[in-house]
Amino acid sequence: MSSEIENHNDLNPSSNAPFSTVLARQLSRRRIMQGGLGMAAATMFAGFGLPGAVRAAMAQTGTQAPLTLGFKAIAGSTTDAVVVPPGYRAQVLAPWGTSLSSAGRQWSPDMVLTPEYQAGAMGMHHDGMYHFPLNDADASRDFLLAVNHEYIDQGALWAPRNGPTNNASGARPADEVRTEINAHGVGVVRIRQNDNGHWQVVQDDRHNKRYTSQSPMILTGPVRGTDHVRTAWSPDGTRVRGTNNNCASGYTPWGTYLTCEENWPEVFINRGELSADQKRLGFPTDRGRYGWETATGGKEGEFERFDNTPTADSATGDYRNEARAFGYVVEIDPYNPESAGHKRTALGRFRHEGCWPGRVVEGQPLTFYTGHDSRNEYIYKFVSRKRWQAADANRPGETYDRHAIGDSYLNDGTLYVARFDDDGRGQWLPLTPESSIPGGGPEGAGTLGEVFGDLAGIIINTCDAADLLGATPMDRPEWGTVDPATGEVYMSLTNNSKRTAQGTEASYTEKGTDIDQMGVGYATAPVNAPNPRPDNEYGQVLRWKDDADSPTRFQWEVFLFGSAANEDPRVNRSGLTADNQFASPDGLWFDQRDSAGHGILWIQTDNGLDKGRGNAVAEATNDQVLAVVPGAMGSGNAGESLKRFAVGPNDCEVTGIFATPDRTALFINIQHPGNWPAMNSDDATVAADGAVRPRAATVVIQRDDGGPVGV
Repeated sequence: MSSEIENHNDLNPSSNAPFSTVLARQLSRRRIMQGGLGMAAATMFAGFGLPGAVRAAMAQTGTQAPLTLGFKAIAGSTTDAVVVPPGYRAQVLAPWGTSLSSAGRQWSPDMVLTPEYQAGAMGMHHDGMYHFPLNDADASRDFLLAVNHEYIDQGALWAPRNGPTNNASGARPADEVRTEINAHGVGVVRIRQNDNGHWQVVQDDRHNKRYTSQSPMILTGPVRGTDHVRTAWSPDGTRVRGTNNNCASGYTPWGTYLTCEENWPEVFINRGELSADQKRLGFPTDRGRYGWETATGGKEGEFERFDNTPTADSATGDYRNEARAFGYVVEIDPYNPESAGHKRTALGRFRHEGCWPGRVVEGQPLTFYTGHDSRNEYIYKFVSRKRWQAADANRPGETYDRHAIGDSYLNDGTLYVARFDDDGRGQWLPLTPESSIPGGGPEGAGTLGEVFGDLAGIIINTCDAADLLGATPMDRPEWGTVDPATGEVYMSLTNNSKRTAQGTEASYTEKGTDIDQMGVGYATAPVNAPNPRPDNEYGQVLRWKDDADSPTRFQWEVFLFGSAANEDPRVNRSGLTADNQFASPDGLWFDQRDSAGHGILWIQTDNGLDKGRGNAVAEATNDQVLAVVPGAMGSGNAGESLKRFAVGPNDCEVTGIFATPDRTALFINIQHPGNWPAMNSDDATVAADGAVRPRAATVVIQRDDGGPVGV
């Protein structure tokens, strides 16, 4: 996430014990937690289990050696190029502006984009992504790639015009706004590897499609059809236009893509009195991030919808409720380009980073984990009411109603928020109307239902509801990933700059003084032992595991601390060196490699280089990809085996990650690069010769000998 769209406010009103406080106490008597890797792996489906190619290789040898990383760790880099280990190569694939069709214009460095062209081309700033096979036989060479396009760089977008028109004041031109709207969202594109190992976009494929901030979407779950989401365009509250600021992602065992809306509030405004949910989530009151609401000449509220100021006698006469149809996990069927995205409101409404599936076990409910990416916010999970049926597993390449399957799992279930206790245990707290409020809520309310009315009201006000239950504020929950064999969950806590000196008092937004005040958030919060600096600039990776016999309980530990190598041991708790120092962990992916459940945890960073090289790690290296083979929970220092695998070009964030089922190609995304990729070359490791128009892109990393990456 770039600093251009990051909200720097603390929006959490809770006075609950911050995670840093809990961590200080827990580390002082660190528990050795037993079990985990000895658990038999459950039946897995559609990308959730051990890759078939790896299983086949092990079956042929009849032996299984301990998993170790087989690449030479690389040094840090501050160049305009991607750096990979010796024996590897990296290819640029599907950069911003790549047309999904062979007809008409194709990208050129001096192109002035139009709304029509951008609607049919890859969007800006690739982020989360995942792959969807068209058949089992070619799953590692020919598949659909779903990619998030998180936000726009107006300087690059409008470079031929020396920038956007009337960006800070005045009315924005309608077609500029339409182009920017179409540069957001999601792209689905077919890609294929040729016999030489080179990848290319398959233009004109019937699956190729863009979902933008203008595309019609369907609302599902508790909020659908309620008064909260009725607008002039959707008087019955069942539809909305667009998905916006799509950050990380996830997937389902029935073959759909989950894209998550993160920093969406800033594209809306309300010039009147803000509602509690608008205050809590941080709405502008004068001008949106890009001024889309100022454009004129649209149809059916095309631009007016970004202005949520009430202007009519009822909600069906204006767009006061438009933004209440945002802040969700959105399900997309990549196999069916005729289908609309479905917003799954049951999974909560906030600044979703991503959404990751837990272990998939026949006859058991499905679990999805998600985090709210803001300072001092929370970690959530959704548990379906319906139990998993193997008959619902993905049938690659077939067209059928996957959204109907999604309806059965994602519209009915329980949303929980996490409380981390100081003994290494934790509790999942249900966000339901019946849930009791510890100590009582506003005006003496005893339950969430008494405060918010019904489940739809709780979902609209997810953050306030979580505050009242006593959830633990975290240091910006980012990406998560799940070990599909053990069910252990990893989540990156990227940083927290809103920490003041030890012993100081918390301060609040909106002149608030108490948690009972809806919509009030922390302005600052004091430091604690694991984050002794007034600014926690390094972050950490958390690991937890839900109890098998009590899914509302879990055990947790800090898996890995980020730090500069030269920091004091009280800061550099994982003993990082110049060879593996990192800051602001972000993207995560657990890459299962053998039948015993061993795998590689891939870690990507977003160290905010677009803010300037403001910490010791940033001075030494650009953002990067690291790898580690995790041991069992409580097994020791993960920093000792952590290795740097790749480094991105200057000013970029490295994000989005998966590998082909045979593990011979690792896919990552390069977001907001400063001067990359080089023109007339798809070699990601080549630095540009002079200034170029920067383009976010996917990068495919492969071994020169065609073997599996990382080992």
